[in-house]
Order: sequence, then structure tokens, then C-alpha cells
Amino acid sequence: MLRSRLAVWFVVAWFGVAVGLPIGVAAAGDEDAHAGLDNPTCLSCHDGEHGDIDVPGTDDETRTLLPVEPDAFAESVHSGMECIDCHREITDAVAEHQKAEGVDPPDCVTCHTALQEGAAGGGISGDRGRMKIVANNIASYKASFHALPNEDEPDKPNAVCNDCHNVHAFRVPPAGTPERDQWRLEIPELCGTCHDYQLEEYAESVHGKQVLEEHNTEAAVCTDCHTSHNIEASASDVAKLAITESCGNCHEDRYASYKATYHGKITTLGYDSTAKCFDCHGSHDIQPSSDPVARMHRDNRLESCQECHSGRKDVQLATAGFISFSPHGTADDFDAYPEIWIAEKMMIGLLVGTFAFFWLHTLLWFYREYKERQQRKSEPHVQIDGLAAVPVGLEGKHFRRFSRTWRIAHILFAVSLMILTLTGIPLFYPEAPWAKPLMTLLGGPHTAGIIHRVNAVIFSGVFFWHLFYMGIPIVRDWKNFRIFGPNSLIPGLQDLKDILAMFKWFFGMGPRPVFDRWTYWEKFDYWAPFWGVTIIGVSGLVMWIPYVVARYLPGWVFNVAPIFHGEEAFLAVVFLFTVHFFNNHFRPDKFPLDRVMFTGTMTLDELKHQHPLQYQRLLDSGELEQHLVDPPSAKFVGFSTVLGFTLIVIGLTLLTLVGIGFFTSL
Repeated sequence: MLRSRLAVWFVVAWFGVAVGLPIGVAAAGDEDAHAGLDNPTCLSCHDGEHGDIDVPGTDDETRTLLPVEPDAFAESVHSGMECIDCHREITDAVAEHQKAEGVDPPDCVTCHTALQEGAAGGGISGDRGRMKIVANNIASYKASFHALPNEDEPDKPNAVCNDCHNVHAFRVPPAGTPERDQWRLEIPELCGTCHDYQLEEYAESVHGKQVLEEHNTEAAVCTDCHTSHNIEASASDVAKLAITESCGNCHEDRYASYKATYHGKITTLGYDSTAKCFDCHGSHDIQPSSDPVARMHRDNRLESCQECHSGRKDVQLATAGFISFSPHGTADDFDAYPEIWIAEKMMIGLLVGTFAFFWLHTLLWFYREYKERQQRKSEPHVQIDGLAAVPVGLEGKHFRRFSRTWRIAHILFAVSLMILTLTGIPLFYPEAPWAKPLMTLLGGPHTAGIIHRVNAVIFSGVFFWHLFYMGIPIVRDWKNFRIFGPNSLIPGLQDLKDILAMFKWFFGMGPRPVFDRWTYWEKFDYWAPFWGVTIIGVSGLVMWIPYVVARYLPGWVFNVAPIFHGEEAFLAVVFLFTVHFFNNHFRPDKFPLDRVMFTGTMTLDELKHQHPLQYQRLLDSGELEQHLVDPPSAKFVGFSTVLGFTLIVIGLTLLTLVGIGFFTSL
């Protein structure tokens, strides 16, 4: 038994000597390697009081170490650390230090990353907010231009932490203190140690004079535009877009008015193909526009515009009218921009007036039809018992309401308008959540613009062709044409009477009026495009060929054209996909789809119900049979049904996008 215990103790003792002794020797060796390397020892040489210290550099050249000022180090964020906590490769206190093999030189990124990971692993990162900020800054730096290999020395990055922070003296003064203000004012000089040319330009700019001469802490410094750690190459798309947005952090009103322009809308959508703030005002050499040397001074403005609108490739040369365009014009200032103010108020009045009347008309109509259907159940709310019966032998016939030409024109109008809406709304609502994905789907602004203009030509072409189509019969039979007759689409006194009668019916004060060939709302639908095509078409043409327009008209037309174009398009889209859809498809008497515009025909009972005066007039004159045709085939009815529902779904989808965009823009 005693022997067994002695054997066990012998094994334990042997293991302790065999394993523990090397570990102890290694630990003692590590302590010996840094013996005598406390901070006072290091500072006795590196405090800058004993001359420059030169060490081997790259390409057989020497480099001079930066001195460590003891007082600055004592106030720095690293004051509680020992020099050897970072300079772990140094093994002795003798000049021409010996360096340990396999030990990397100081690396801020590695150290701080390890600290944050350790804090996160220990569950204490929430108590050390500054540590998390540093970790985030490191992540931004590693993805920045500064972290990329230097062109001249590819084995080194463009900039390291110490180039900006001076790790031996780095300290962020508390916010709101004079020290913090002074720290901010020194940023341009700090960046200028590398970017000396940019600093020279900046020093002469309106920003630089405010910072370097007036000591204005509110004026822009380098990091306000370029950020401090997430710095991108200034020629990159990301940097151009980010810097433009940074301008808006200070110049909020100007940025808001810029975003209302075509240039700003394209930028908001994430494309850098149009002018940004720095394209017009400069970057480091910005001057007030009142200064004769400023790029935006009136005498220099056209030349500045011509840097982009240069006349080269597929871009036309900017002409004289460009000078008086107001890139920061706003409808809120009548004294400064009266034309913009008037245009905006006109369109708001038109929108409010149109929607107030027709949406009220729609709601009252729906309510009255619903109430009467509830009261009469299956009985029609338009009584046609007093009309003459359908002549014998014609019961199965259909009445041809729309010719093939009318139907083709309607389809072309509908499809081209929907495509115009689809390609136009991303620019009208560029901040809507769907705007960027939709513009990407369309192939970008250039492709979307081509699609938009092609369909504008189609829409306009059909419109003017229809005028010719409608005008020929009138010219041929002008002696018998009655301007306010039942076949005329020109509004007359009877339409006013019908409107009044309709509202009496809405409020239960009279019977529903009966109509001839055209109702007053159908006439409105017909004449509305005349106004819309004129306003949208002319304003669109102004924006399509600005170089020609600017030769003859002042620049403010380019400020009002987008207002007329966008607001009138908004009116057309919302009206068509609410009021027009209701009048023709969604009212209880028609729901869910009226196929007449697609098939071109309607039953005689339908004609008696919808247009009783026309039915009786044609029957009395003996002309009814001239308009009768065989019913459309089941296949054609099915095709018309699919087509109709497809257009309705697309229209309601576009209406939803417009609604989301509208409320996003508020």
C-alpha cells in the first residue's frame, strides 16, 4: 500500500517538473524580454527632447520616428497603457532595439477588434459604448478608400489610423466644449498633410474662409462631406451620391429644392448621371454665387452648364435660356419665384376642384344606386317599361355602339397611358419605396426616358389621328351637323340640366334622368384629354428639347414645365383609375366590368336601360336596324373580358403606387 502511494506521488512530481518547468522558464523569459521597458524608460529617449530618431524604412531609406510628448500622452485615451502593450516586438531598452521574431508591429485594428470581441463575449459591450463606436469605425475604415493599397507602395494602405489620429496623443474632447470646437477646426489642416492641393483650394473657398479665418465651427470641414472613416474614392458613384446628400445636411432648403428638379430626382433614385451640387458649385473651391469668380455667377453660369450640356455625343449644347433657370426655385416664395408660385397654385386649384366635384359625384351615385337596389331588390332602378318594345325578330340582335376604329383607339390610348404612367411615376415620386426597384426594372432613367417618349408619341399620334377621323364626317355633312344635337359630343344646355337632375336623384328629390347617345360624364371623359394632351404634351416637349426652347424662352419655363407635366399627369391617372373606372365598371349597375368598349356592342335591353332616349329616337325614326349587328362570339366575349380585367388590374396597381408615392412625399 505504501509502495503504491509513493509511486503515485513520484509520477505527479515528475509530471510537474517535466511540464511546469518549461512553462515557468518561458514566462520568465517573456518578462525578461520586456524587462526595463516601462513608460518612463521609453520616454527618456522618445520624448523629442533628445533629437530625431531615425530607423530603417523602405527602399533602403531611413524614416524619422514621431516624438511622443509626455504631457499629450498623459491626457490621451491610451494614457493608462504601457508602451509595450502595443510595441510587443521590442525586447530590450537599448538603442537599435532587438525585435522578437514572429511578433507583428503595432496594429490598431487588430487590438481594438480583439477588445470589442472580448467585451461582446463577456456581455459587457453595452457598458462600453465607445469601444463599440471604435469597432464600427474600424469596419468602415476597412471598406474605405484609405484602406486600399497605396499606388506607390502597394504593400501599405493609403492611410493608417496614426496618420489622422496620432495614437500617442489622441483624445476626443467632450462635446460642447471649447476644446471640441478647436478639435473640429483643426480637421482641414490635418487632412491637408496628405491632401495639400485640396487644402489650398479649400482655404480660398467660402467654407475654408469661415473655418480657417473666422473660426466658425458651423462651417463645413472635410469630414462633413467625406465622412471620417467611411471614405470613398471621390470619383466613385457611391461618393458622388453621398457627398450630394451631405450637402443637404447643412443646406436643407437648397437640397429640398434641388431634389424637386430633374437632376435631383435622378440623384435621389441612386443614379449619378445628372448634375450634383459639386458639378455646379465646385467641390473644394466653392464661392458664393455673387462672387464674379464663382461657377454659378450669372456671367459664368452658361459656361458651367455647358460642361455637361456640351454639345458632344448625344448631348445638345446649353443655350441662353439655361442662365435664367432657377435650380433652387420654390413655390413657397412668390416674391422670388412668381411664375413657380402661380403655376403651383393653379394646379392645386384644378386638382382640388376636379376631385372635390367628381369624387362627391361618385360617392353620391354609389349611395343612391345601392339604396335603390336595396329597396327594389331585383328591380332595375331605371324604369324602361314606358319605352316601346323591341320589334319582333330583333330580340337577339346587338346594338353597335362603338366602331372598330373607336375600340382600337381606346386600347392604344389605354396601353400607352399606362406605360407613360409606369415610366413617369418613379421620377414623380423618387423617394417612394418602390421607385428605385421600378426604375431598375425599367433599365434606368435613360431607357425609361426612351420608353416614355415613344409612348408619348403614340398617345399624341392617336389623339391627332382621331381628330382627323372625327372631323371628316362633320366636314362632309357640315350643313346637317347639329353642334348641340344628340350625336354631338359638344356639351350643351341639356347636359347642365342633366347634371342638376342627377344631383336631385342623388338626394332623393326626383327620378333618375334619362340620356340620349352621350351622357354628360362621357362628354367630360372625351374632352378631358384635349386639356390633358395640351398641358402634358407641351410641357413634356419643353423638357424633351430644352436646347431649342431655351433659345427663345426664358429659363423659368423649365421650372413651371415639370409642375404642369407632373400635376396634370397625376390628375389624369387618379381621375381615370377612380372616377372613370367607377362610371364605367364599378358602380353597382355595371360592376364588375362593362365590355361595351371592348366588344363594341350592347344588347337592346342594355341600350334601353342606359340610353333610353337614343333607343326611342332611333326606333321612331326607323334608323334602329341600321345600327344592329349579330352578337359577338363567345370566344370574343371571353377575350374582351380578359382584356378588360387585365387593364383594370394594371390601372389599380398603378393607382396604388401613386397613392403610396403621394403619402410618402407628404
